[in-house]
Amino acid sequence: MARQGFVPYLLGTDFHRLAFVEFGNPADPAVLCVHGLTRNGRDFDVLAEALADRYHVICPDLPGRGRSDWLAEPSLYQPPSYVTALAHLLAYLNKPVAWVGTSLGGICGMVIAAAPHTPITRLVLNDIGPHIPAAALTRIRDYMTKAPATFANLAALEAHLRLIHAPFGKLTDAQWAHLARHSARAVEGGALALHYDPAIADPIRASAPADADLSVFWQKITVPVLAIRGAVSDLLTEATFERMIKDGATPLTVPDCGHAPALMDRPTIEAIRQYLGGKV
Repeated sequence: MARQGFVPYLLGTDFHRLAFVEFGNPADPAVLCVHGLTRNGRDFDVLAEALADRYHVICPDLPGRGRSDWLAEPSLYQPPSYVTALAHLLAYLNKPVAWVGTSLGGICGMVIAAAPHTPITRLVLNDIGPHIPAAALTRIRDYMTKAPATFANLAALEAHLRLIHAPFGKLTDAQWAHLARHSARAVEGGALALHYDPAIADPIRASAPADADLSVFWQKITVPVLAIRGAVSDLLTEATFERMIKDGATPLTVPDCGHAPALMDRPTIEAIRQYLGGKV
């Protein structure tokens, strides 16, 4: 069962709260699961519950998402701010962690894993690597900027998620309902909105997307890496995936999905569990 918590972090001249949910025994080895750009920590409930018999699983909401505080200055919605917040969470945990990062969560994981004396012991990168093509970033920008401001009800919000996140894979109705329930926040008039600050899109709108090169971090990572790719992903290309394998990453391709696998299916969860246990 999920337990809720917060950790304070200093960003600029103000303190904010970073929300998280945790599963399992805090005395067990830690697994930190960090979500993608418009998502939240509850995306990992299925994975966390499957790991909770052996691990202490912590799933934060990045700043501006879920129950975490929104930032007054939209320009701060950038990876350095997220890494700052997550560093405070790591200090709060004060123990080594395995890191599971989807998309943006994987970018943050690469930055932290590349640092000297990193607390990360194993890194699971879900559909993210050292090169991100501009075309994929443009697609993400477009669905963010075109998202409806509000939805009449939860069914309408779920229908939106099913459309824009179809690349997550073949989720069950119950899994889509779970994502929708935790992706909704009430707004004035009884309507619902997506559970993030709309201003998180501002930095993306500010300039035309360009290819992103994260090699400066990738080249410094020395911990074991499990690289997960959706079979038809447009963000983690086959060429980048092959580069990661050549550099020593353990590969896992998830069929019937693109960017990014939801990590809710049994085979993928079992592969992650085996990897975290050092059996892969």
